[in-house]
Amino acid sequence: MNQPIYAIGDIHGHLDLLDDMLARIKADGGADAHIVFLGDYVDRGPESRGVIERLRRGVEAGRNWICLKGNHDRMFEWFMEDTPRHDPHLLVEYSWLHEKLGGVQTLESYGVTVSKQERLSALHERAKTAVPENHVAFLKSLRLFHEQNGLLFVHAGIKPGVPLGEQSENDLVWIRQGFIDDATPHPWLVVHGHTALKKATHFGNRIDLDGGAAFGRPLCAAVFENGQVWQLTPEGRAAMSPNK
Repeated sequence: MNQPIYAIGDIHGHLDLLDDMLARIKADGGADAHIVFLGDYVDRGPESRGVIERLRRGVEAGRNWICLKGNHDRMFEWFMEDTPRHDPHLLVEYSWLHEKLGGVQTLESYGVTVSKQERLSALHERAKTAVPENHVAFLKSLRLFHEQNGLLFVHAGIKPGVPLGEQSENDLVWIRQGFIDDATPHPWLVVHGHTALKKATHFGNRIDLDGGAAFGRPLCAAVFENGQVWQLTPEGRAAMSPNK
């Protein structure tokens, strides 16, 4: 029998929801539970710093955790480079600091207020001072995918028909079109977040665990054990079956 694998969807700065889910997983699978975090730890919610610190400390302590990289984590990472890097997937008029993306809330969690009157260079310098180096190192260390027991864990999805080793980073953290509308079987059951739904959903060839915590909905997690899958609810495991 395989050890159960737990996967947690997009957290988006909600430390309270993360702590509640970690407690739920501990109650179900013990303190050494194997957890895959699907990315998007920052932005929109109020405690991105706290989420990063919780995950960073867990990894540093040697917990059986795998942290994947989401597009929002990459935008934060790129902003913290010596020269902020713009993500080419964003619309021309957007940046990580656009009100719809949540970078402002992430910087505020580090005590950095954002003013439209301030030059980007000055804001960047304040951010470089405020964000701990070990948080930036954590962002850089995030993995793009994890494959185990016939499951592929990834933030956004994959380009169907492309071998795993040839998938592009941009697709792994950003893809929607061409993936979420494709119902053909993949070599794995793909477990992802990124595309916010009203609830965790099993589509047969993929499971979307972004239940919209960024928008005030619950954080979602699933348990995979011996070829079966359950959503981990406050009442315990609830079997997940493909949508008909």
